[in-house]
Amino acid sequence: MASKSVSDNILANGVSSSGDTTLPLVIVNPQSAAGATREKWSATASDLRTHFGPFGVAFTKGPRDAIAIAEREARNGRRFIIACGGDGTINEVANGIILSGKDAELGIVPSGTGGDFRRTLGLPHTNSEVAATLRDGITKMIDAGRVTFQDHDGNTVSRYFVNVASVGLAAAVIKRVKSAKFFNWIPIDALRGRANFAVSALQEVLEVNPATIRIRIDEGDEKTIQTINFCIANSRYFGGGMQIAPDAKLDDGLLDIVNIGDMSSTKILRNAVSLYRGRHFDVKEVKTTLGARIEVSAVDHSQQILLETDGEMPGKLPAVF
Repeated sequence: MASKSVSDNILANGVSSSGDTTLPLVIVNPQSAAGATREKWSATASDLRTHFGPFGVAFTKGPRDAIAIAEREARNGRRFIIACGGDGTINEVANGIILSGKDAELGIVPSGTGGDFRRTLGLPHTNSEVAATLRDGITKMIDAGRVTFQDHDGNTVSRYFVNVASVGLAAAVIKRVKSAKFFNWIPIDALRGRANFAVSALQEVLEVNPATIRIRIDEGDEKTIQTINFCIANSRYFGGGMQIAPDAKLDDGLLDIVNIGDMSSTKILRNAVSLYRGRHFDVKEVKTTLGARIEVSAVDHSQQILLETDGEMPGKLPAVF
């Protein structure tokens, strides 16, 4: 299945969907949730078929594949494209739809490690309930952020995000999570994901050092700040359930900017519960504001500061959000 191209898409009932753009298309990342999405696809497809109806399916084969599939299908007239995977898969499908310039709708079947965008949307937890929501739900317009940055080869590129982008601690944690094998024995995806995030975050927090960055928000003056984590949020959650931007709205035309300033490891750990529950604005080192355009760069240009978008690691500073 994983080797099939978009032109070889199959329906859940085994009928070829090639050229039939009247059907919704589910783009599945079989590697999400440490491969659990692939292992559970038969059950997921059964729930979708029962509670949603007929659909086409395409399996991704590697990074950016979902972008290419979604863009091509939207250009070909596909009106409803559904991402089955984690926040990174949702990000890629959203990028493909936006890049197509077409009026296609994005649907979501959550099946990943973090599941942060699902939390803001308030999607149910079972596949049968998700399928019913896809069938009966109301389509709404939401914002998307765009970040222009340096990729890992030093090229200037742009990418859209629907959830949260950040530089600093979160990027370091996500990098560690990608290779984490601590709790692969846990059979429940959500619990395994949270456990890996928690241990990876603890390891990074114990080694944390603030970065010095320059920022400019909209037409304001350039400022130099210290940051443990600098967050640009379209949505409310990131990092496997941390409510980093509790007041963020998906349709207000603005990005919520949250800076966690220079804090000791001890203070971060002491305020961990507040950070996860969205009560961290009472901490004096945490500052928040709104903006439509945010420029971010390292003060020391020789210092490499990674950025993450929707849980993926596409590049580094400087960046414009």
